[in-house]
Amino acid sequence: MTIHNEAQKGQIAKIVLMPGDPLRAQYIAENFLEEYQLVSKTRNIFAYTGRYKNKEITIMASGMGMPSMGIYSYELYQFYDVDYIIRIGSCGSYVEELNLLDIVLVDQSYTKGNFAEHMSGETCDTVQASDFLNSKIEETAKEQKIPCMKTNVACTECFDSYMVKPEEYVKSLPKEKNITCSEMEAFALFYTAKKLGKKAACLLTVVDSNCKKENLTTEAREKSLHNMIQLALETAVKI
Repeated sequence: MTIHNEAQKGQIAKIVLMPGDPLRAQYIAENFLEEYQLVSKTRNIFAYTGRYKNKEITIMASGMGMPSMGIYSYELYQFYDVDYIIRIGSCGSYVEELNLLDIVLVDQSYTKGNFAEHMSGETCDTVQASDFLNSKIEETAKEQKIPCMKTNVACTECFDSYMVKPEEYVKSLPKEKNITCSEMEAFALFYTAKKLGKKAACLLTVVDSNCKKENLTTEAREKSLHNMIQLALETAVKI
């Protein structure tokens, strides 16, 4: 038990799938898991542990932004002996070739923020996902016939739609990083995993497009991400 998580040690599985939204965590548990239990609801950040195809899995929300992800992932790795975390979230596309509901597998996460400096005093703006987890996800995607594009993302500290000049932000991103979309948690997850000797990956579904000026509704963001959820769960069975 920590100040942010009321689960007892042993109630959290070795592998955790982390949506940002607590209601999405609830939806996944109710629709995909068997024998699931709500093991933590501190601050309404729900954590459910159950079974998928007889594999014990925890679904726990991360909240929004790097600070929130940093707290929950650190505690899961450090105090609950979690080995693997797969973030399952949403992203905004910066490129024409990505459409709404396309699935993205993050290779590298880039940030202009200072999460790494605050955590360890290190200057670091790019961090890699686990090669092991990414290879498992890619293998599973082929087996399940779920299209999935590996790419690099920007991890922002401000929601794109609320930026005063979002186009200027996109232009400022290093071209050599080949960034195609943005989200708000992957860098903190990857960096925390790196520092603690654990493994992390991130699957994202495109829910809005800066290029095409399209977006999904709030309800669709919560419930219309079936393929990504299935891909993450089927990958978890292999680990």
